Amino acid sequence: MRILVIILNYRVTDLTIDCLRSLVPEVPCIPGMKVAVCENGTGGDAEVKLRNAISANGWESWVELTAISPNRGFTGGNNVIIRKAMAASDPPDYFLLLNADTIVQPGALAALVNFMDRTPDAGIAASRLENFDGSEQGSAYRFYNVANEFEGAIRLSAISRMLAKQIVCFPMPKAACEVDWVPGCSMIIRRKVVESIGLLDEDYFSYFDDIDYCWNARRAGWPVWFVPESRVMHLDGASTGITSRIVKRRPSYWFQARRRFWLKNYGPVDAALADGAFIIGHALWRVRRLFQRKDDKDPPHFLTDFIRNSVFVTGFKLRVVQNPAMDPASAKRD
Repeated sequence: MRILVIILNYRVTDLTIDCLRSLVPEVPCIPGMKVAVCENGTGGDAEVKLRNAISANGWESWVELTAISPNRGFTGGNNVIIRKAMAASDPPDYFLLLNADTIVQPGALAALVNFMDRTPDAGIAASRLENFDGSEQGSAYRFYNVANEFEGAIRLSAISRMLAKQIVCFPMPKAACEVDWVPGCSMIIRRKVVESIGLLDEDYFSYFDDIDYCWNARRAGWPVWFVPESRVMHLDGASTGITSRIVKRRPSYWFQARRRFWLKNYGPVDAALADGAFIIGHALWRVRRLFQRKDDKDPPHFLTDFIRNSVFVTGFKLRVVQNPAMDPASAKRD
């Protein structure tokens, strides 16, 4: 097998079918390409609907459907497929983690595979993500640090100019380049990276797991790249509801995942400094927003929820992120 594309379906069955449809022209362009769809605990008629779509469109030769329950999040769902593929007699050269809420543009997958083939030291690479109107989405990032946590929270142009080289999301590169991390929406991973650093960390459930995986890959000597020639349209937040387009209260597992990332990879001192920097910066932004009468586009109760989930309140023990499918109450606030 050349490449295994993994798509997780959770409450977006129609979008998953549209994503599969966008892959049809890519299949003949990449010999040895297979697609694995994981029905990740949606329930109801989701599995039947997916099987019927695969059969009705004649996709059985290149699409395999696996259904699991309950929902295991981004990490657990992908790992089910990766683990099975790694144990096969013919494991793929590459894994492509592809969000269900994406539409692959012509040649996008071939661009990623060709880049990885001609860049043998690249461990991970990702596509240029675009909104459905063609505008850019963040696709290439720097790792978090205390300075850019403060910059992102305070939202003050003078601070942003001062910390321009620290800002997490930098302007979209025009050519392929090495970056710190890329989002898991359309991320290709070399099999040797999986052999080297293992599977995704299932203790995250969802969010910050892609940053963590890129962190581990880079520590193991595998560079992470951004490949703008590969273009993928992304309907941000369709499965989780966490999106900049819709103001919605942030679920607990997002805060828990963020805290886990900082404690696991930076340690307690930096985690405390980062939490403090964000809280101070965001509080100053909230005050400035009132005086300047700016629109409030933050999630409801965001600062309060952030403080309640910070290391100052929850402590410095490295915890597993609660799976809301196992404990629905964990996805809500008190």
